[in-house]
Amino acid sequence: MRKVYLCTEKSFEKMLKRKIENTLIQWKNRKNHKPLVIMGIRQCGKTFIAKHFAAENYRTVVYINFIKEPERIKAFLGSKDVNTVLLNLSAQIQGIIFTPGETCFIFDEIQECPEARTSLKFFREDGRFDVIATGSLLGVQGYGDELKKKHRKLVQTKDPGINSVPVGSEDIIEMYPLDFEEFLWANGINSEVIEALLKCYHEEVPVPAGIHVAMKNLLNLYVAVGGLPEAINAFLETNNMNEVGKAYKSILKEYRDDMVKYAPDRDKPHIRECFNSIPKQLAKDNKKFQYNKIKPGGRSETYLGSLQWLEDAGIICRCYNTDITGLPMEGNAKDNVFKVYMADIGLLIEMLGPGTRADILQGNLGGFKGAIYENLMADTLHKKEQNLYYFQKDSGLELDFLVRMNGDCVPLEVKAKSTQAKSAKTVLSHPEKYRVNQIIKFGDYNIGRVGRLLTLPNYMQFLLVLEPEEIVLEPINVDSVNALAKGMLTP
Repeated sequence: MRKVYLCTEKSFEKMLKRKIENTLIQWKNRKNHKPLVIMGIRQCGKTFIAKHFAAENYRTVVYINFIKEPERIKAFLGSKDVNTVLLNLSAQIQGIIFTPGETCFIFDEIQECPEARTSLKFFREDGRFDVIATGSLLGVQGYGDELKKKHRKLVQTKDPGINSVPVGSEDIIEMYPLDFEEFLWANGINSEVIEALLKCYHEEVPVPAGIHVAMKNLLNLYVAVGGLPEAINAFLETNNMNEVGKAYKSILKEYRDDMVKYAPDRDKPHIRECFNSIPKQLAKDNKKFQYNKIKPGGRSETYLGSLQWLEDAGIICRCYNTDITGLPMEGNAKDNVFKVYMADIGLLIEMLGPGTRADILQGNLGGFKGAIYENLMADTLHKKEQNLYYFQKDSGLELDFLVRMNGDCVPLEVKAKSTQAKSAKTVLSHPEKYRVNQIIKFGDYNIGRVGRLLTLPNYMQFLLVLEPEEIVLEPINVDSVNALAKGMLTP
């Protein structure tokens, strides 16, 4: 089958196996599927996976990058009717052929062209072509609208479609950097190893020493390299941590450029301050985010918008406090008391300085090791699409994370060393008060259980199954209910 690729850039990125591939296949196989929007942090692999998937599944791929090809924006101005858009594109791209059912459009960096986002509604109604859109800053509200309009000279354009999100006409999925399991795949670990780990996990028996040591080393490597594809490819190609550092320097520069380019004017002076304070926030014994740690005298009114922008951009994730170990956690969470973690562990490591990767690999992290492995747990849960919560009471009781597992609230403790978890012991000693049936403690040790405390090695975090429990209800016999009611009313 002949494929046509219409794009202006070449990709030299190595093909990394990603879990999102299964989601894309399910989307394509679903009857009458909508256009797909892939959101995600910058440099997590959205463009590569969209192009690879389309190349494998369509005869013709029409790839448009609205940052690198701003002239393509003109094809979407005015009427959003699909035939008009196709006519405009055919005038721009010589020799292009659109084959219904065999053509996939990729709208990359779609945040740069809100009109293209609006057109997804019309592509959905038309139904002849598949569309995959990607964007790094789609979660950011009001991203640089005035700047973009001025740059594109659209201030005088009375286009009612601009910035109109086609609600109900698109499927939205979020893509994340590689998680630890995907990192294992990239490093040649096969399914038999992961199945062996699962077997030990479910049977609660120690992992054999050879696998245990290898997995500890691989986890340290993952912490040092992180989950962003550019950094992983740099490591796989060179086996050189200096190249990993160069990749992250470039990525962080892009992030900081975005903070200036796309953030609201009122927040621009503060976003970098907020971002740069995160390592200091995690270095404290009490890791609650404090605005006065950004700058002496800092207040929430000054930095709250900046923090929200970073979260909407996918760079950070917040972990909210609750003083109740019960469900639903969202209902018990305190909106104004939270910790802040980096959405990918590699970003935090780069912010800690160039020598940190060597310290991780050599085990010389000192007091900051706990914060790093806590952020690793946040990284794992975030990539499992979990909202983050932690338990802390004024009395000093604290549990690092709370998750829902099999219908129960299960605390997770993350310890850098094999230390006694005093809060865990207290909570387990009073089940009538805290309603906790089990606590899982992750650390630098093998699998073991003492009563209701299950200890697991840190590298097993990715094995947690946090999918919502399946609820199957027996159908209600409406005829029977109606007959009973009728019998009651009949003399």
